[in-house]
Amino acid sequence: MTSANENLAFDALSDRVRRQILSILGEGEFTVTEIADRVGVVGRTTVSSHLRVLRTSGIVTERRDGRLRHYSLDAEGSVRDAFNFLQSLLEASVRVAEREQDGPATARREAG
Repeated sequence: MTSANENLAFDALSDRVRRQILSILGEGEFTVTEIADRVGVVGRTTVSSHLRVLRTSGIVTERRDGRLRHYSLDAEGSVRDAFNFLQSLLEASVRVAEREQDGPATARREAG
């Protein structure tokens, strides 16, 4: 079952432009203008709207410096919950694949 934080993160990650913004923020801290210049497919106002979604979902943090706002990834935010969920799915999938490779004898032993 997913938590509210996971749901927020997955909703925020569902948009291609937001994922592009996150890729940029993976390189460090940037202002809206710097992000908009690098995204290229949408303008500054749209980038600001996407950043608002990412901030309210707990994926991005904002630091104010005078009139400028600097954005960066929030490693402790809701994206961590989403990552943990995905990681648990992948680990379970690997365990199933390993059992299938080992054959029926291993599956019977583990069940038994």
